[in-house]
Amino acid sequence: MPEGHSVHRIARQFDRNIVGRPVGASSPQGRFVEGASVLDGRTATAVKAVGKQMFLEFDDDLWLRVHLGMYGAWDFAGQIFADPTIASANGRMGQTNQRGTTLPPDGDHAEGAADPVGVDERILDAAGENSLTSIGAPRRTRVHVRMSEQTTGLADEGEMWPPPIVGQVRLRLLTELTCADLRGPTACELQTPDEVAATIAKLGPDPLVDDVAAGEERFTSVVRRKPTSIGLLLMDQSVVGGIGNVYRAELLFRARQNPHTPGREVPEEIVREIWRDWVRLLAIGVETGQMMTMDDLDPAAYRAAMASRDDRHWVYHRAGLPCRICGTAIVVEEVATRKLYWCPSCQA
Repeated sequence: MPEGHSVHRIARQFDRNIVGRPVGASSPQGRFVEGASVLDGRTATAVKAVGKQMFLEFDDDLWLRVHLGMYGAWDFAGQIFADPTIASANGRMGQTNQRGTTLPPDGDHAEGAADPVGVDERILDAAGENSLTSIGAPRRTRVHVRMSEQTTGLADEGEMWPPPIVGQVRLRLLTELTCADLRGPTACELQTPDEVAATIAKLGPDPLVDDVAAGEERFTSVVRRKPTSIGLLLMDQSVVGGIGNVYRAELLFRARQNPHTPGREVPEEIVREIWRDWVRLLAIGVETGQMMTMDDLDPAAYRAAMASRDDRHWVYHRAGLPCRICGTAIVVEEVATRKLYWCPSCQA
């Protein structure tokens, strides 16, 4: 499941490439035809991410809410520009269509805008965890289509624009320069401003949306009164926004906290440190596009970690392997249908 850093990167992608432009909307799959017809021809005016959900505003106070869930993803094609405040990303966030990028026609490149960047200029990620062109749930296939570097056209000779529909596209949003295809979301619906506010009110604090200090107090207060295990609380989006299976395992290991301890029994200073650590890790995830959770790496180790998830995490996906600290075999359990990785010695 895409975690909070991915959704914030998607929102920034929309802000750079979709917001402020009239949008053509369609539902090639046929499951969002009515909603797409309402959006078609409107101008996207704002976008925001909260936890694992994205809200895209259109004129006339109309909002599109998207929750990618376990299998959802966005594919981007055409002229794609990175947010200059975050690192350029390579590969894909586990998605199918890896279409290249190109500079816009003369005059369309706003002052201060980041140029699209070539894959050869970045640290390659074999798992495709970070991407400008595709962000969301993993896909098995990866198709490379290189875009032309000419400034007068969108694609190489023979490439179609708009790009052909590939797979089950719930919603296609199309500007003159950029195409965004949504596949497999848990939620894709239109909302009024009041409905958006009600949805967000049900979500826990998000360090990139809420005041960080106030978020810490809210998170600590909720966790410290709950009999539910801290491992489950971190996955509860009404408790804290954006944490998924990877960050849950890594945050608990970094705090040396047993995931089965009831929230109300976790020392307050540990609860606060988990929040503060989430603030740090979420910012790193948004900047790099990768769930980097290891600290104090030398340059060679850092490059290896950025290139491979196997070198990026303390416990996640390391069942049976020795703990990087104590050597004890990492265990994996199924808790509430999700896999929980932890070290029974360091987190005893």
